[in-house]
Amino acid sequence: MDQPTPQTNSQTGTQTDPPITANRFSTWLPQLRREIWILATGQLLLYIGQGFTLVYSSIYFVNELGFSPTQVGLALSSSGLAGIVGRFWSGCAVDSDFWGRRRTLMLSATITSIACFCLAFAHTFELLVLGNMLLGLGVSLYWPANSSVTTDLTTPENRSEAFALTRLVDNLGLALGALLAGQYIAMDGNYSTLFMLKGLTYLLFAGVIYVAIAETRQPQTEVRRLWQNWGQAFRDRTLLTFLSANIIFTIYTAQHTSTLPLYLANFIPHGNTETGFSEQWISYFFVWHVCLKIVLQLPITRSVKAINYISILIVALTLWSVAFFLFWFIGITPISALPFTIAAFSLLSLAEILYSPVGITLLGDIAPINLRGIYFSLESQCWSIGFTIGPALGGWALDHPGAGGANLWLYLITGGLVASLILVVLKQQLLKQQMMTVGETDLAANGL
Repeated sequence: MDQPTPQTNSQTGTQTDPPITANRFSTWLPQLRREIWILATGQLLLYIGQGFTLVYSSIYFVNELGFSPTQVGLALSSSGLAGIVGRFWSGCAVDSDFWGRRRTLMLSATITSIACFCLAFAHTFELLVLGNMLLGLGVSLYWPANSSVTTDLTTPENRSEAFALTRLVDNLGLALGALLAGQYIAMDGNYSTLFMLKGLTYLLFAGVIYVAIAETRQPQTEVRRLWQNWGQAFRDRTLLTFLSANIIFTIYTAQHTSTLPLYLANFIPHGNTETGFSEQWISYFFVWHVCLKIVLQLPITRSVKAINYISILIVALTLWSVAFFLFWFIGITPISALPFTIAAFSLLSLAEILYSPVGITLLGDIAPINLRGIYFSLESQCWSIGFTIGPALGGWALDHPGAGGANLWLYLITGGLVASLILVVLKQQLLKQQMMTVGETDLAANGL
């Protein structure tokens, strides 16, 4: 039976989803186009590979290969520096006639696969840095292209649910990958094999894109003026305000994958080992964290659709801050750390559930149709900056607990207060824009 042909909205440049016949097994799923589901399936493969190493990479490089936490922090930060360059190029490539969304996604997966094979044999600091730089470059090409494809294929009404689906499959893949890796390490302990498996999943993802995803970029009738487009983006005060707050969100997220696993392994006085928690227990914490996001992502995203985006982001910051306070608390208090650790991971889950789809949807609403690649590239730059500052800051803090590093989690809470103030300013800017748009519409309706 033929698929209904999607219609393109001439005002927004988005494609309206074809009607989908609902049944009792699918009514709870978001009503999205087939390409979105195919991309999500490929992304599931990608994040299973990501889950193989996400929790264990810093532990492996420090405890198994003998690198210091500062060296590992610097190597992870080099990934962010390479990502800064890659994201600027990606912003141009995603909107270009030659590369577009599809080829940029395939290039991203290929480079990231090569990075994983480098890290599988990273027994020197130079190879560790090279692998992380390639990893940062590959990831930097991915998200602007992915976000642009998702925005191209959705309407404003279902866009947040599409991004929520993206986060759901990310988390499902991370949970499966982390769980499988945790059990594998417990039995065999061969970390390098995990990096090779991760590289293979990225190659599989590139194959899915090549076979199943067509180019979604709409042809532009206007002549493309690259520097003028970038200048227009940098003059958008609403965009710059959003990016300022988003950098703090990404510094928060960077701690989950770089500082937190090592902190739980080596700096908790009452875990299940002499220094903290074992790798197996840490894997259980992260699986719990991810499973909560899998179960609650779509229901919570639907339940808050009518709430102002800025208010949702402020609530997310509050939940993050309470979680960080609990991590600080278990590091200085001689009591059982287990219940507080579980509670902290639960709060992290709720914070990410609120932040992930809402933040990117808000940017998609702000971005002009012909500048989506550039706007998503700049949003992705926040992740480069956050993953440059975050791991280096966390690595230094763990190396220098006597010089104030033990209070890292409290410093992060202070950063959340700053982000909340920035979001209040953003809310005022968005209200002002809405009032101006309404005024211009009224003038046009009156023929003025």
